[in-house]
Amino acid sequence: MSILETINSPDDLKRLPASRLPALAAELRQLIIETCAKNGGHLAPCLGVVELTIALHRIFASPADKLIWDVGHQAYAHKIMTGRRERFGTLRLKDGISGFPKRCESFHDIFDVGHSSTSISAATGFAVARDLDGRRNKVVAVIGDGSMTGGIAYEAMNHAGHLNRDLVVILNDNEMSIAENVGALSNFLNRTASSEFVHRLKKNMESFLGRLDGVGNDMLQIARKMEESFKGFFTPGMLFQAFGFEYIGPIDGHDLPMLLETLEKVRKFDDAVLIHVLTKKGRGYKPAEDNPSLFHGVGPFDIATGKVLKGKGGATSYTALFGSTLCKLAAEDERIVAITAAMPDGTGLTGFAKEFPERFFDVGIAEQHGVTFAAGLAAEGLRPFFAVYSSFLQRAYDQVFHDVCLQDLPVTFALDRAGVVGNDGPTHHGAFDLSYLRHLPNMTVMAPKDENELQHMLATAVELGRPAAVRYPRGNGYGVALDQTFKPLPVGRAEILREGNDCAVLALGTMVYPALEAAGILEQAGLSLTVVNARFVKPLDEALILELARKSSCLVTIEENALQGGFGTAVLELLEEHDLSGVRVLRLGYPDEPIPQAEQHELRASLRLDANGIASSIRAFTGRQ
Repeated sequence: MSILETINSPDDLKRLPASRLPALAAELRQLIIETCAKNGGHLAPCLGVVELTIALHRIFASPADKLIWDVGHQAYAHKIMTGRRERFGTLRLKDGISGFPKRCESFHDIFDVGHSSTSISAATGFAVARDLDGRRNKVVAVIGDGSMTGGIAYEAMNHAGHLNRDLVVILNDNEMSIAENVGALSNFLNRTASSEFVHRLKKNMESFLGRLDGVGNDMLQIARKMEESFKGFFTPGMLFQAFGFEYIGPIDGHDLPMLLETLEKVRKFDDAVLIHVLTKKGRGYKPAEDNPSLFHGVGPFDIATGKVLKGKGGATSYTALFGSTLCKLAAEDERIVAITAAMPDGTGLTGFAKEFPERFFDVGIAEQHGVTFAAGLAAEGLRPFFAVYSSFLQRAYDQVFHDVCLQDLPVTFALDRAGVVGNDGPTHHGAFDLSYLRHLPNMTVMAPKDENELQHMLATAVELGRPAAVRYPRGNGYGVALDQTFKPLPVGRAEILREGNDCAVLALGTMVYPALEAAGILEQAGLSLTVVNARFVKPLDEALILELARKSSCLVTIEENALQGGFGTAVLELLEEHDLSGVRVLRLGYPDEPIPQAEQHELRASLRLDANGIASSIRAFTGRQ
């Protein structure tokens, strides 16, 4: 029996002899690698925190002690050791366990996460709630150095340091490398600083000096300055101490004895402390160590070679085509600049960054700043494109309104991963962008039916000179012919792709081709459909929609977005404004509930947004069985 087979809970881990912990770490890595090779997943982050996860569950008592993972894509070892080992093979699959912590999945997952920089805020809330309830449990937030680029992390540290509650923040720094001599000195300083005796002595001395009249406060200030100067000279602790945190580190995040010793001592502290831990992304799997960016979030791959297994071939991806199209547009228009929030690869901007380095900006995981930064560029006459995942732009809603739309500035939001994204699940589905963008003043919202139309919509955005959003899905296009010359589309004009007599179908973006296929299916049942590629959610093609409403017995709208406030709602509003609210309308889209994880085609089928599902819904709606 393997060691891992004996670990069904953190209590089992605590009973394991310390000498067997390195072997457990190796088994955890092997299981994570084998599972990600089959299912895909966030491999490199998870391999980097195996020892840290073991140490956390060895020292702290989950779920009484609260472990909060920032983003959560590094929590695979946590899941395995908290009773989900046998189900780990279902990771990220339909009806399987999530790739992120989920409260409904285990009582060891105390907070749902999926977007970055939230852990310290949540942990502060848990710590205050604990104190109000009179409990004594520990609260630990694990946050990566990437997540520390998000402003909310510093807002939380400012508040938490001010409150100075019993709170542990672990900064998992996987970008810094320390030479042996510096590491040895850091470990020595850490042993001294984390000593329970030193910690208690420091508090007692501060209390004593604070009670002395006159000279006591002066001596206390001198002592604090000496400590801050000494530690700040050798470590990055000055920043965190300025926020009110006791700083410990940096320490080697793969040195289990050091991790265990440090956490055991910190467990006895009763104020805010930050432990700076240095880890290596991809630790234990050379391809991931050599290319941590590729293996950060990776599809299925061959373990022996590290070669990623390709999905469906033939057509280019929407993401790649966005990047290449923007390069072509930028070559002809020096006003075009590109912005990403820490995702140049994921948004297709790597080529742009190489070709136009002076016009490319990575703002880090800081979507709010990215939007307002783009607004500043646009106010000076540039044409910024902010390439961002649909679900991540939600984090900057106020900036989109206040800094872009209110001032009518020509910022284009290239919304990648609009619609269902697959195995990352509900935190990453782009299910709401139509709803939260179309009601903003001055905003133009469009969605291409295929990859060729995407090119023309990007050109349209450049020429528009106003706020615009172009939303497109994750994955490959249809393999249609790509025009080499880009032409701006007439704004607010749809196109009729198929004429029919019985019902008009208004389809948007990814739903256009399934709607055409459904029309072919229904034709065999004697139902004749008009199929329209809507193109624009705002402004709508009002003249065409009203004409179809007056001459058709019914209208059907189809979108990959929440039905509440989406494209279909916009059509209903238009009909009401023109006293046509009596027209029968069927709206197809996402239900008012979180969409689970599964492959994109599985989700569209279960949501009845594939050709067969659309045909079935229209058949029932029209009474043609």
